[in-house]
Amino acid sequence: MVTSDADTIPPETCPTTDGMPMLGLGTWENEDPEQCAESVRTALEAGYRHIDTAQIYGNEDAVGDGIAAADVDREEIFLATKVWIDNLEHDDVLETTRESLDRLGVDYVDLLYVHWPSRTYDAEETLGAFSELVDEGLTNHVGVSNFQPEQLEVAIDVCDVPIFANQVELHPLLPQEELRETCENYDVEVVGYSPLARGQVIDQPEIKEIAAKHDASEAQVSLAWAREKGVTAIPKATSDAHIADNWASLTLELDQEDRNKIDAIDETSREVDPDFAPWN
Repeated sequence: MVTSDADTIPPETCPTTDGMPMLGLGTWENEDPEQCAESVRTALEAGYRHIDTAQIYGNEDAVGDGIAAADVDREEIFLATKVWIDNLEHDDVLETTRESLDRLGVDYVDLLYVHWPSRTYDAEETLGAFSELVDEGLTNHVGVSNFQPEQLEVAIDVCDVPIFANQVELHPLLPQEELRETCENYDVEVVGYSPLARGQVIDQPEIKEIAAKHDASEAQVSLAWAREKGVTAIPKATSDAHIADNWASLTLELDQEDRNKIDAIDETSREVDPDFAPWN
């Protein structure tokens, strides 16, 4: 059974991996500035310490407003953003990252991702610029997103600093076993976006059964499954209730029978599949 009062779950309840909190707040499609800022503030004051955004989301200003409004020190927050595929030439990486920092109202981010290995992406040129940003103290870590194993291996080979994380779509309907194994072999963290499969996990009979067994929500079951796989999850949530419900997943522990049942789900689904994705 999970606690029904998320306010009683302190930030230190959330496990970390290499200093990154394993449950964060995603902000994709949180496009209303006031709502986005309020979601970020609410999440931080509920205990979240990991916030994820991106240039293409168009909400870095609002995310910065939420961070400024929260009664949480900047140093306690793990903040990540992503450089869009139009901005991956060397000078554009440097220029647009500074613009992102200005919009966020911070001097640095903790993690800066290549959003997709596409369009203007060139491994040596792009990641060379990312390494310069680490040297300048504008990001603590370099990450990649939506990289397949082959692109990840090239990035690790050419980048002057370690690749800290690969952010990919990951949930019980897209468990990404091969990619997780590759990341583990190279000591790269896995960050899972859309960890609830944009709501589809809610309807899975196996997850419903496990949720009933633990008096938990289906979302909490999916987030606990990801955490127990070693995956950092960044579900989007806008309402106070959903932010609190996701946070309370930290008190849910699945047993081996639960994990086996979820791993055996046959249905697969990829929710984010643009034409420029490396698997297309």
